[in-house]
Amino acid sequence: MGKQILQIDEATLIAFFFIALLIIIILASSLKVVREYERIVVFRLGRLLGAKGPGLVIVLPFVDRVRTIDLRILTLDVAKQSIITRDNVTVDVDAAVYFRVADPIEATMRVQDYILSSTLLSQTTLRDVLGQVEFDDLLTKRDELNKRLQTILDELTNPWGIKVTAVAIKDVVIPESMQRAIAKQAEAERERRGRIIMADGELQAAKKMAEAADYYMKSTAAMRLRELQTWTEIAREKNLIVVTGSASQDLGVMLGLMKEKKTESQ
Repeated sequence: MGKQILQIDEATLIAFFFIALLIIIILASSLKVVREYERIVVFRLGRLLGAKGPGLVIVLPFVDRVRTIDLRILTLDVAKQSIITRDNVTVDVDAAVYFRVADPIEATMRVQDYILSSTLLSQTTLRDVLGQVEFDDLLTKRDELNKRLQTILDELTNPWGIKVTAVAIKDVVIPESMQRAIAKQAEAERERRGRIIMADGELQAAKKMAEAADYYMKSTAAMRLRELQTWTEIAREKNLIVVTGSASQDLGVMLGLMKEKKTESQ
């Protein structure tokens, strides 16, 4: 009789042990720790209960279904898109889109996969917007195009509970033939600017020379000093002999005086 009671007690203990273990497993599975940057959207028997968190959240096993939403800024790498600009130039453009989930419930209820949907929407918007601009604007007005893309994507994804914070066009790849054309255009532009600068310098020099000529005509002394300065500069060339009109007249006077002295001595 004692052995039978002992056997019953052992079976009861084993049953209690399994029941306690089951309760612990159920309690452990019903407790969810939600981080500060996360929210969980809870569905009970298919019906939406709402978004919960952060902290410790209790859910019913086998009854509640949860979906975890990350509230941090996510980055979408938009693959290269072949785009024809308004002036019929084919370019390959890629971009990066930065966004975050502003409303976890809308991001869960309105769209099945908000990351995939945002990626596809970014690709089509990139092609549509850049296809309406000219090639030069694509290269020089990149900041303006980034803001325009951000505004459009933010408006389109707002019903999904998505907030687009920034869009950045990363790289613009153009054909090799277009690269050569751009290089020739840049070289021609530099040559044009160089010629304009030279012509402007010559014009300014001509104006200054005209002003100097007017001044020399008014002042004979200044004209004589300029003439002497010119002789000094020419005299540096040792293989040149320069005889000015005034110098030849002075030489003739000197020769005449020498002839007169010779006749007096005879």
